[in-house]
Amino acid sequence: MTTETSGHRSRLRRRFLDGGLSGFQDYEIIEMLLAVGTPRRDCKPAAKAALKYFGSLRAVLEADAEQLQTIPGIGENNIFGLKLIQAVARRYLEDRVIGTQFIRSSQDVIHYVQHTMRDQNRERFMCLYLNGQNQILKSRILFEGSLTSSAVYPREVIKSALAENAAALVFVHNHPSGNPNPSSDDLRITKKLKDAATAVDISVHDHLIIAGNEIYSFADHGLI
Repeated sequence: MTTETSGHRSRLRRRFLDGGLSGFQDYEIIEMLLAVGTPRRDCKPAAKAALKYFGSLRAVLEADAEQLQTIPGIGENNIFGLKLIQAVARRYLEDRVIGTQFIRSSQDVIHYVQHTMRDQNRERFMCLYLNGQNQILKSRILFEGSLTSSAVYPREVIKSALAENAAALVFVHNHPSGNPNPSSDDLRITKKLKDAATAVDISVHDHLIIAGNEIYSFADHGLI
């Protein structure tokens, strides 16, 4: 790493420590994250190239490893920093909601499930487990792939709910298409899951569909 690069990196760190990310351009944030894995390399050109290719900071952070490595100057070590910050953010948001009441902390729950589920290129099905006071005990991704009515198994959902000693459930899944409206399969899955939960005295409070920044609530639409 040249003296010029070292000085530039030090200035970025000092700016962040003095004032957080205020005033930082998106490529500078990406540059700092890339530098976590390769601290002795000038990461500015790769950061600018990634931002130009993907179009936004969020898109860079959500890109998968294979896509990121098409950018000159980004290798496996650089990707570590980008993926680490994503994982830390998700863990932080999850920690904020565990132990809180689902309704009272609904905005925190929305932030958590959006951050976890949006911008995925495959459908994922998450379950939030609640106790008798409607406090969130845990969250788990149970299924991935095309979530047809034959691919989500009520038996597995109920088995996991009993293992977590849950009194109530909230289902969450994403629509990579960006359309938040439930499909006919979504409606069938929800009915099967609710019937299975009711049979063992477990309530279903909601089913949320995440589509980018949009959210569809089955409960709000009278479908739960």
